[in-house]
Amino acid sequence: MKVYEGAILTVDANDTVARYLVEEGGTIRYVGDELPERYAGAPRERLGERALCPSFVDTHQHFASLATFNAGLNVMEARSNDEIKRMVAEFSRTYEGKILIAFGASPYSVAEGRLLSRSELDEACPDKPVMMVKYDGHACVVNSMLLGLIEKDVRGQRGYHPDTGEMNQEAFFKALDRITGSISIPQLVGNMQRAMDYLAARGIGMVHTVSGVGFPGDMDISIEKWVGRSAQSGFQVRVFPQSLEVKTALKRGLPRIGGCFACALDGCFGSRDAALREPYEGADDAGVLYYTDEQLIGFCCEANRAGLQIEMHAIGDAAFDQATRVLKAALDDFPRQDHRHGIIHACLPTESGMRICADYGIHLPMQTSFIDWPQEPDSYLASIMGERRASRLNPLRTLWDAGITMSAGSDAPCTDPDPILWMQRACNHSVEGQSLTPREALRMCTYNGAWTTFDEDLRGSLEVGKVADMVVLSENPYEIRASELGRIKVERLLLGGLAYRCQSQGFLSAVVKGIAGKSRI
Repeated sequence: MKVYEGAILTVDANDTVARYLVEEGGTIRYVGDELPERYAGAPRERLGERALCPSFVDTHQHFASLATFNAGLNVMEARSNDEIKRMVAEFSRTYEGKILIAFGASPYSVAEGRLLSRSELDEACPDKPVMMVKYDGHACVVNSMLLGLIEKDVRGQRGYHPDTGEMNQEAFFKALDRITGSISIPQLVGNMQRAMDYLAARGIGMVHTVSGVGFPGDMDISIEKWVGRSAQSGFQVRVFPQSLEVKTALKRGLPRIGGCFACALDGCFGSRDAALREPYEGADDAGVLYYTDEQLIGFCCEANRAGLQIEMHAIGDAAFDQATRVLKAALDDFPRQDHRHGIIHACLPTESGMRICADYGIHLPMQTSFIDWPQEPDSYLASIMGERRASRLNPLRTLWDAGITMSAGSDAPCTDPDPILWMQRACNHSVEGQSLTPREALRMCTYNGAWTTFDEDLRGSLEVGKVADMVVLSENPYEIRASELGRIKVERLLLGGLAYRCQSQGFLSAVVKGIAGKSRI
């Protein structure tokens, strides 16, 4: 048993800030302003200027990809291609894997204004295969050694550019297949365990992962399920299979389906293939819708009738409209009171689409990290869409006031999974009038995330009877200026009342426990 005294940010229905919380046996036993006598002698932690809040939930992440790329080289902070070359050269000296993976390159965050080329990668690392993945996870650049290994697979595919080494669209996915195929299952499990530790250090106690891309037989879906069920320290994983085949979820006993890739309705702004209602600035094209309404309605009706929760990727306004249309059609076909279908990203929502979301209870797992994102800056977005449309991106206040439930996700590895950054960006929107309050932002990052996968009965808020999944923050976000939220530190993650301890079990133990396990996933 332990008593916490100080600012207890409960994120309950009334956003109560209590003075005391009592945890016993991993469960919250008491929350209130007066400590009952029966707890007076219990060990006590006085928070002082710190605060206690629910653990954070990342509601959209590519967990297997994050685990894979986290084992490689992150170049997101680089501000020139010369710096990236130096980083790759230095990393290659000690890297022992079969293929060196660098992640996070952006033409919009480096001085040269372009991606590194194949020849430049050759200069940095001529003797090992290198894949440098673009920040949005939709393209890459390969060096000559890797191109030689994959050329027969990617030649003739759309997006194949051997002169520059850039692979996008179908060529990228073929190249990615080669990468994932080179990773052994024990190595992938170990990478996932280290990724859990990485997330926990940021106060994240639950992750919603979209799986099923690049690994033979969709092996990553099964592995994520096993690793999630065998996770130590109370870390929670909820798996979404990325497929338009309903049986992919049903045969694995998963209650949900969707994500990006196979469930993406359009592309992204970085590649100018997000689907827009009007053409891009100075161009004739308006991006790409990957499916017809008829195809998606068939999928959504089948999944909805099977009782599955559906999520689909939609970046542009045309894709957002399509997502709302097809989900509405499925719910008109077979009404369900508490389906919790969602539209991932929802970067450019429309008024008509927002009305459908509000009326039909469609939620939005959003990425506030996309606001003022160095890899895809506001100036770039305005240049390809115009100021008018760019000012409509990620309208958090408008969505919140419309009664639409929003949660927060990183889209990792595209952005770093950092809940403090999510809150800071949500409360300091680059468009005037679209910011949330710190209370709203904390709810978005905690309770709403648990609610998204029907976990609010046990997690997401600090209330009596719930699991004591909590984070100690260095400061109270309700007490400082919104502009200063970014200085808050996650001091400690507590899951089931205990301080998080790094994953330590071996590969065989994790897989066996995962296969035999029955915990929620």
